[in-house]
Amino acid sequence: MTASIPAGDPGLFGPRSVTWQMHGDPMMWVAGVRALYLQALHPRAVRGVMQNSDLRRDAWGRLMRTAHFVGTTTYGTREAAEKAGARVRTIHSRLQATDPDTGERYDVDEPGLLRWVHCAEIDSYLHVLRRSGFRLTDAQADRYVAEHRVSARLVGLDPDAVPADRAELAAYFEKVRPELAAGAEARAVDDLLLRPPTHPLLIPAREVLWRHVAQLAYAALPPYAHELYGRPAPEPAAVTRRLRTTGTLLRCVPARLRWQLPPKHILRAMARLGPGSRPAPYKVGR
Repeated sequence: MTASIPAGDPGLFGPRSVTWQMHGDPMMWVAGVRALYLQALHPRAVRGVMQNSDLRRDAWGRLMRTAHFVGTTTYGTREAAEKAGARVRTIHSRLQATDPDTGERYDVDEPGLLRWVHCAEIDSYLHVLRRSGFRLTDAQADRYVAEHRVSARLVGLDPDAVPADRAELAAYFEKVRPELAAGAEARAVDDLLLRPPTHPLLIPAREVLWRHVAQLAYAALPPYAHELYGRPAPEPAAVTRRLRTTGTLLRCVPARLRWQLPPKHILRAMARLGPGSRPAPYKVGR
């Protein structure tokens, strides 16, 4: 029997959503890096990032800001999530990028670019978690994709213009593939993800720990992404074993310990809604 959840602000998704259970999983870090690798293959999208951010100097900061946004929109109050979305929309509305080949100036918040970023994230989160052992039925996976029409709205997209299930998501990627390429910006992202700028004292940790995360995230990309990046696609069964092994090891770390890391989104949500709101894989579908 599921523990009751006291009345309170459940945020945009709430403790009974698939999103609430999934986003508390430690493999979300690997999934997030996979999303960056995938997003970088859209030349117009990655150009907008590289021309408007300090990613080359602050790769860690970029990762943490993205993680904070996902945590806030998943586990924060509705007000906090809406404010986070408004902040992102405001920033994006001020930014443009330039195509170096044509000289064209374009807005980084074009719906097509926002849709690509959204779909690359949702596909990565779903793919990595399921492949690493987070159990979801196909119906629950479809429900997860549908739930994220809410997050699409937050960044400025029409919810009806984004995929609502896995079939629509797959059809979207099939349609957009001719636009993808691994240009100079994508290769810069590839290099940054493997070797992000790090304090000299932390370089050994980066080489031992972070490189494993980045290489695993890259290995989990779809075959066409490996082809575009120009490196041989790893054997799928071997990648699945690595994902499952990593997922098993990370999930052995007590959740309460993992959730102590700032900014403690999950612990704050549990304090607001009660212990019955604790995210856990076995609660999916209840």
